[in-house]
Amino acid sequence: MTFAAVQILRGAAALMVAWHHARHEAGLMAGRGAGPTLDSATLLPWWGGVDLFFVISGFVIVHAGGRLAGRPGAHVRFLAHRVARVVPLYWLVSLLYLALALTRPDLLGEAAALARDPSALVASFLFWPAARPDGTIQPLYGLGWTLNYEALFYVLFAAGLGLGRRGAVAWLCGTLTVLVAVGALVPGLPVPLRFWSDPIVLEFAAGAGLALAYRAGFRPALPVRIALAILGVLGLVLAARVLAGLGEADGGLRPLLVGGPAVLLVAAALGPARDVAQVARLPSPMRGLVGLGDASYALYLVHPFALRLVREGLLRFGLAPALHPWGSMTLMLAVSVAASLAIHRRVERPLTRALRKRLDPGAP
Repeated sequence: MTFAAVQILRGAAALMVAWHHARHEAGLMAGRGAGPTLDSATLLPWWGGVDLFFVISGFVIVHAGGRLAGRPGAHVRFLAHRVARVVPLYWLVSLLYLALALTRPDLLGEAAALARDPSALVASFLFWPAARPDGTIQPLYGLGWTLNYEALFYVLFAAGLGLGRRGAVAWLCGTLTVLVAVGALVPGLPVPLRFWSDPIVLEFAAGAGLALAYRAGFRPALPVRIALAILGVLGLVLAARVLAGLGEADGGLRPLLVGGPAVLLVAAALGPARDVAQVARLPSPMRGLVGLGDASYALYLVHPFALRLVREGLLRFGLAPALHPWGSMTLMLAVSVAASLAIHRRVERPLTRALRKRLDPGAP
């Protein structure tokens, strides 16, 4: 069963992150004479697509993965499914990025130094938080910082599956709350604990709470869902204003100002679940948006390559001044979406199915 609106929201979250990075690429193009620089002020905190991802992940994992709760070997099967879903494409893009770092270090700056650091590479591929030379806690492929949080969430939820679904969520939320409290109260924590204790992890707990509420009978009527969606969007607009002078990574306010609206948007998306046949009968535009949601993981991981390829192409062929900034950014986004859909169908899905069968032969 599929929550079509949640899948559409997942696609929107990936598009937000891609648009955020497209704005950055547009700034680089402007610095190379392509045209005017974009105003730093934005309508929405586009980077907040990550927060939306985290809330959605909390909901989906508890709603769908929680069916294993209480079964023998539940934690092993759950982690096997998560590994099959997350690892193959991430390792592929990380290997591609590593190849670029070794052959063209001039293109990647600070990240290129990690390519020759064995401990940093191992940490990057095993989802273990490690600091770069400049102190930033990021893996070789920078976007993987979100997956380091996802990995923590998966491990904690898997550890609680023997307690049943509600028990697993209680264990998860309690552990995340303790982590955040320790991070706030204890200075000088080791890098992994300092990373995991960021308040942003509470967004997973919020999504998990929504899943329990849904299973307990929370079914907002359409007018309520519309109101929640409006409030969520207005909350993001407000967050963009409040955080403009504080920076996107303000650990204290981000989960409240951006994570809060994200929770409202996910709650608004909790319409009726649909099976494959029902999804196939949706109007074509909606099916396309659901398909983009299915490919959102590929879009998240692949879009930096597409953005930079389009940027360099526009500059090399002299098209940047005519298109910059909005035309170039739109083209970047379109190429990113097209590439992600192709990679999702031709690479991600086959690899996921193959690895899942190998790790869990009894899985359907």
